[in-house]
Amino acid sequence: MRYDSITDAIGNTPLVRIDPAVHGLRSIDLYAKLEMLSPFGSVKDRTAWNMARPELAAAVESGSQIVELSSGNTAKALAVIAGMHGLRFKSVTNRMRIPEIKELLLLLGAEIEELPGQSECLDPTNTEDPLTLFHQALSGSDSPLLHTDQYFNPRNIQAHAAGTGPEIITDLGGAPDWFIACVGTAGSSTGVATVLRAHDPSVRVVGLVAAKSDFIPGIRTRDEVHEVGLFDPRTYDSIEEVDSGEAIDGMVTLIRRCGMLAGPTGGAAYFGALRHLREIDATLTERKTAVFIVCDRVESYLSYIRHRRPELLGGTRARHAIGDLTAAEVAAAPAISVQDARPWIDAVRPLVIDLRSTFAYSALHMAGAVNIVDEIFGELLRGGLPFSLKQPVLLACPVGEQSARYAALLTRMGHPDCRSLTGGIVAWRDAGAPLERD
Repeated sequence: MRYDSITDAIGNTPLVRIDPAVHGLRSIDLYAKLEMLSPFGSVKDRTAWNMARPELAAAVESGSQIVELSSGNTAKALAVIAGMHGLRFKSVTNRMRIPEIKELLLLLGAEIEELPGQSECLDPTNTEDPLTLFHQALSGSDSPLLHTDQYFNPRNIQAHAAGTGPEIITDLGGAPDWFIACVGTAGSSTGVATVLRAHDPSVRVVGLVAAKSDFIPGIRTRDEVHEVGLFDPRTYDSIEEVDSGEAIDGMVTLIRRCGMLAGPTGGAAYFGALRHLREIDATLTERKTAVFIVCDRVESYLSYIRHRRPELLGGTRARHAIGDLTAAEVAAAPAISVQDARPWIDAVRPLVIDLRSTFAYSALHMAGAVNIVDEIFGELLRGGLPFSLKQPVLLACPVGEQSARYAALLTRMGHPDCRSLTGGIVAWRDAGAPLERD
């Protein structure tokens, strides 16, 4: 095939059947849509190109800059597109959690601006969050910047309604019986689901989100997904959770058994698809089909894998890992309300550990709190307790979910007086409790 531009190669990705010997389904043919083979490496290539293309000529003429609130694949694709057209690109985010992505963006010539904020992602309802304020400024009609706005731009959905969905129908000779999709900006899942259901209203759509307080690159948690402007719960027949361990297990199967160098998001889609379909498969009397998307490649996530499953990369598994906690342990984690925490802090002078990003901590934090970002705190605990058993500890995070997990881990490790701040910094702020700013 001959193309005049690399952007002409976006789309028309393969639909590959997963060997039944791998997935074990008796009556369901399972297919992977390999968006990882798009030229810039992900499903976001379609989104970025479809959002930026109509405005590029005007942006080039005015010497504008492309800006997007992204710390992942959308930013990567837009950085490439900007460079091809002689434009600058800026990625704005609260936190770059994947070092390889950050380094790749810098290599592509991107400018990265990490704003202080109270959560890890855009919440349009929080009018005090710096990232939200920045988004509002970008979205104004008088903004001189080309803001592609992936969380609210309908062209995100249209990219998949015009391309990904019809390609699946063409390759299968019809719509599948199930479409299983991880939900990030909700663009690909909504666009594909719309087209599949238009072809066959009986198509069942399963949306996959990350488990509470967990992190899978490119996937929102059940709470976070409601902050996305394109998300509509009516798109999905069911919304189910996948945790990072399950995502990595699915990823390893795709890599080692199927030859697909998928990242954790693709692994989550595969694992979630199998879990949803296995019980149904046992009741079927005729053949059915199901499709999931492999969003991107594994190479950008080696540090993520090393942190969670070091044995896969020749390391050893930590004795004390947050991923090993049971749901019951987390539910039983010691916690303290804002109302009770204030006199307790005055009485016992605990070590207050703020687990949020450096930028969120800089924006607002509790007086005397020490900032240890959650991943770094997890690394500290791998070697044992980093402080005395006699030292009371109060853990705080945005809304009290991640701090509860670490309080459970410290309890398992034998600490007698560690507590999670119920509701986190958001609850502390809403109660009018004092906060400091760096």
